[in-house]
Amino acid sequence: MSLPRAVVMPHAPRRLFQDCTSLLDHQTPGGICGCCGALRPRYKRLVDNIFPEDPEEGLVRANMEKLTFYALSAPEKLDRIGAYLSERLSRDVARHRYGYVCIAMEALDQLLMACHCQSINLFVESFLTMVRKLLEADKPNLQILGTHSFVKFANIEEDTPSYHRSYDFFVSRFSEMCHSNYEDPDVRTKIRLAGIQGLQGVVRKTVNDELQANIWEPRHMEKIVPSLLFNLLQDTHTQSGSPGCVKDSPVEQTERCLRELLGRAAYGHINNAIRPVLMHLDNHCLWEGRSFAVHCFQIIMFSIQSQHSHLLIQQLLGHLDANSRSPASVRAGIVEVLSEAAVIEASGSVGPTVLEVFNTLLRQLRQSVDYQLTGFYDKARTHRTPPAEERQLQEAVIKTIGSFANTLPIYQRSEVMLFIMGKIPVPGIYPALGSPNSGFEGSRMIQVMLLKSLLQVSERYESSNMLTALPSSFLEPLLSYTLMDDPEIRLLVLSILNSLIDRHHNTSKFIPISIVCDISVLDLKMDKCSQQENLFMRKHAQHLYRHIFLACKEENNGRSHYEALFTLLALLSVELANEEVVVDLIRLALALQDLALANDERLSVYNRCAVHALSAAFLSLLSQLTTVPAFCQHVTQVIEFRQKEMPYLLPEDIFIETLRLPELVCVDGGGVFVQVKISEVMGGSGFNTDRLNTPYTPQLSDEDRLSKRKSIGDAVSLQMDMDPHDDPETQQKSPTEQITFETLKKAIADSGGVEEEDKERRRRLVERFQTAPFEEIAAHCGARSSLQSRLEQIFEITLHPPPSPSGQTPPRSTPLYEMKFPDLCVY
Repeated sequence: MSLPRAVVMPHAPRRLFQDCTSLLDHQTPGGICGCCGALRPRYKRLVDNIFPEDPEEGLVRANMEKLTFYALSAPEKLDRIGAYLSERLSRDVARHRYGYVCIAMEALDQLLMACHCQSINLFVESFLTMVRKLLEADKPNLQILGTHSFVKFANIEEDTPSYHRSYDFFVSRFSEMCHSNYEDPDVRTKIRLAGIQGLQGVVRKTVNDELQANIWEPRHMEKIVPSLLFNLLQDTHTQSGSPGCVKDSPVEQTERCLRELLGRAAYGHINNAIRPVLMHLDNHCLWEGRSFAVHCFQIIMFSIQSQHSHLLIQQLLGHLDANSRSPASVRAGIVEVLSEAAVIEASGSVGPTVLEVFNTLLRQLRQSVDYQLTGFYDKARTHRTPPAEERQLQEAVIKTIGSFANTLPIYQRSEVMLFIMGKIPVPGIYPALGSPNSGFEGSRMIQVMLLKSLLQVSERYESSNMLTALPSSFLEPLLSYTLMDDPEIRLLVLSILNSLIDRHHNTSKFIPISIVCDISVLDLKMDKCSQQENLFMRKHAQHLYRHIFLACKEENNGRSHYEALFTLLALLSVELANEEVVVDLIRLALALQDLALANDERLSVYNRCAVHALSAAFLSLLSQLTTVPAFCQHVTQVIEFRQKEMPYLLPEDIFIETLRLPELVCVDGGGVFVQVKISEVMGGSGFNTDRLNTPYTPQLSDEDRLSKRKSIGDAVSLQMDMDPHDDPETQQKSPTEQITFETLKKAIADSGGVEEEDKERRRRLVERFQTAPFEEIAAHCGARSSLQSRLEQIFEITLHPPPSPSGQTPPRSTPLYEMKFPDLCVY
């Protein structure tokens, strides 16, 4: 056998030492023949040949090509090649020969990129073993080298699935690298960046392969997501290096990785991905800063699929409920995130539980009011809450309600407004909606907050049909709040009405109140009234007029109240005015003037002057809208007279900061709008003079009593009596009482007693039906009247509507059973 070639080389001692080392490294049970190159397996010789004598020279490219060709030609040897490379790499790591380690990893990367065959799974196991060895090393360079190799492997699409491969170690190790606290800042940044890239590689390798480990399991998400959020919180300005390094900073890489992770999340994985985010923000008190939490959820909302957005909203709402006993700053941060999420999700849907979203927000609003009044946010009353923070939370909740409402279609906004209206506590009806500790002040604050929420929803509500925008079930309870003593509540109600009636955005053109000589400068947008609008005014006009008149009588009205009332009158004349409405508005304006002139009303000097100014400004606007020259001339003459003699009766002098009020309000004949003159000039233009000559007087008692009835059963119960002599047949035999002015006056004066009697009669009736035996109830009902008479009584009450405040009797509708149909329509 010939001697090795190393004997004749000039570096013989060095080569001999390497051969001896190889002899020790490759000993086999058969003896020491492993040192002879010709007797060693070919794949080992090919692997050994890719390593140069000096590691600084790098990989031997020509020999690497031979090894790659051999691996492609004999794929059954690929697993042995990987095992031998792994053996050499482990030995080099143990002996700190890091140059050869880099060469081995480069060779592995090239083999992975080139080989796609059935046997690659065994080779991958050897590769992952070598990557694990590098990641377990304490040298940062080796950890970074192993991460880069894993990232290259993650980008390879394998042809054959693997059923037994596990990535648990890599998830744990890469997450640990993301939290590295290495002393050198530059090295620390590189380690964290490598950890983020490694997590991104794990996600890419496993997220779309059902046969791989389920990366969406909570045990994995609880490691991956907090690691990404930890690096996302780091400021990019603290990173050293040039602007080119900032592009590859951990913050930027984390954001890309988080977007990719959430973008691949399916419907069933959203909750597992979001829950660690909420836990991380809780554990590190990151809700209070708000900016990071908002930025984090903006990334999430823009990354997940749009059809899954409502799952995130539900997660946040549930987390808000879970933190109902947390400090106000924490709850405000969650609400702020909800508001931003609603804005981002404007093109999607809140989800199937629309009302549940608003119910949760309203519940938080009510709890905040209770906490503000009691001063504590926990049951044990050991943690105080600053009132200022609770007010900030309440404003944030109201803003969020508006943000969510803006994402809904028109019909759902109507449902939301009705839902909020049903939550507002009404004195005497829902007195216990607030906390028992809050009392009356708590109910008042809840009313204010819910009305503010309602205003947020109504400000962007646009509907072409007023019957849809203001149905009776919504308008009647809303108008009832205009009669409350609280000025803030009345102002909110007027603002809500203005926002719903104003469909052409004319509200800002009527504020501040002023006498406009030419309304063309206002550039008002108007359309002809439709049939639905005329029907709405025919149904609800008298209710609106009555509450406007009564709202002007409140003693604690301020400038903002009169501006809102003037805006409401102006919007009615611009948006919903027809000939009949114009006549009624003139009558209402003259009635307001008479209200200010009367001496028996308890109005201050300011209130009288303000009502005069309100009436003058509205008649000036209305006269120009009707385009009746004589009407405009009369209004102009009165205004000019006031400008000279009584300027304090005009809006320019009364609705200002520094007031100069007279001691007494004396109005001469020239400063009063005359109803007779207005009736004459309007009659010449075809308006109804008989109606104009009738002063407007709102009727309070009968309308109030009838408006409180909620059903036919309530209406019938008013007619039912406990005594047998109140039988309807007996009442028909009694002589008809003549109705006179004195009779009506007496009925109005005694309305309170009648209501008490009705309540007592109802109470006794209910008590009898609850306690009496069935035979007694049946005998009593049979003795009172037959079924036919009771049905006739119900039809009579239903068909005859309550008396109108305008004094006119509405036409009686023909019952269906009295109508005569053609023969062709009857079968």
